[in-house]
Amino acid sequence: MANAAFCISQVFHFSSFPRNSLQRNGLRSFTLLLPFSSSTSSSKLDQKKWRQPIVSSLELGGVKIARQDVVRDDPTNNVPDTIFSKLGMQLHRRDKHPIGILKNAIYDYFDTNYSNKFDKFDDLCPLVTVKQNFDDVLVPADHVSRSYNDTYYVDSQTVLRCHTSAHQAELLRNGHTHFLVTGDVYRRDSIDSTHYPVFHQMEGVRVFSPNDWDTSGTDATSYAAKDLKECLEGLARHLFGAVEMRWIDTYFPFTSPSFELEIFFQEKWLEVLGCGVTEKEILQRSGKTDNVAWAFGLGLERLAMVLFDIPDIRLFWSVDERFTSQFSSGQLGVKFKPFSKYPPCYKDISFWIDESFTENNLCEVVREIAGDLVEEVQLIDNFTNKKGMTSHCYRIAYRSMERSLTDEEINKLQWDVRERAVSKLNVILR
Repeated sequence: MANAAFCISQVFHFSSFPRNSLQRNGLRSFTLLLPFSSSTSSSKLDQKKWRQPIVSSLELGGVKIARQDVVRDDPTNNVPDTIFSKLGMQLHRRDKHPIGILKNAIYDYFDTNYSNKFDKFDDLCPLVTVKQNFDDVLVPADHVSRSYNDTYYVDSQTVLRCHTSAHQAELLRNGHTHFLVTGDVYRRDSIDSTHYPVFHQMEGVRVFSPNDWDTSGTDATSYAAKDLKECLEGLARHLFGAVEMRWIDTYFPFTSPSFELEIFFQEKWLEVLGCGVTEKEILQRSGKTDNVAWAFGLGLERLAMVLFDIPDIRLFWSVDERFTSQFSSGQLGVKFKPFSKYPPCYKDISFWIDESFTENNLCEVVREIAGDLVEEVQLIDNFTNKKGMTSHCYRIAYRSMERSLTDEEINKLQWDVRERAVSKLNVILR
């Protein structure tokens, strides 16, 4: 079996660059605050429905990926079974799913306006090298996004891609000059209604030659930036209609100049995507020393939550027909109709921490135990006593999107979370 870790494909992403590093995930601005309560009805059979079976092996992009390719007995491996179970789901390749519908709508825009110039990739392997994920897109060696706290490592040199940009350098070296890359990406992150450890991105790249800008009366960088903005303003109108837009100067390690596009939608400014003129070093390394290029990246969940009125990011992973039956191929922007108002239940956990503790590690523990039954993990109190010991108290909100949870079920989950926190996080329960 070919080792899937060396499957070729990488590309970077702007709108969802690690939220605790250069840029926070703009989805947090959509966070919906939900009340807490509990319920005591549900059968034992229903209690088990939320658990997803762990696939023993799967085919992805023509490469067979087995569990041992992803979840390994390696001191640097931090990929849990809950993450491996999402590999191969490929929501972006489902024409009747909101993510797939949005992807196809963007494809339609580029096919119509650029005469099918853009090559499309949506089945590239999500296991990439550290070089592809970080070095090839000029992420600094000491950048926080490289840490085990932020990224899923298969081993010290292989990760689950954090962005579709992990494929950019390879595609450029292979001679592609116009391309769109769509795929599932993976980040260790907080837990709330707009953050999930697996989500989907699309990236676009266009390369220009000197013949393109020589007669324009402008320099190469200005030419590319102007073309980029015209392209993306058209895309925003294609998705959202005639909306007011504005450009914000920003910073990304892989583009200069760099921009964010915002639209005024439903009475507020909404970040749509990040973009910029590709750093010359990336092009030079790819053998394109005389060229200039632009690139953009957008988070599909971020836009789909707005376009389809989907209030909780976990819903994208639902197999409940009450969710999946609401969407049809080619129907962009059909408004989601809530089918359940199952109440949440919250439980608090307090403990003393040491300097090794991180909130992302706690969230991973909670996800490993509760899966998609956990809605939010929120720090509600912290203090340091006279002895210099620091205490954190977190409130965990449990809520199923498909059924009521029982007190017995939730208490069992919470007990397991407490035990796992002690054994894995080196905390002392209070």
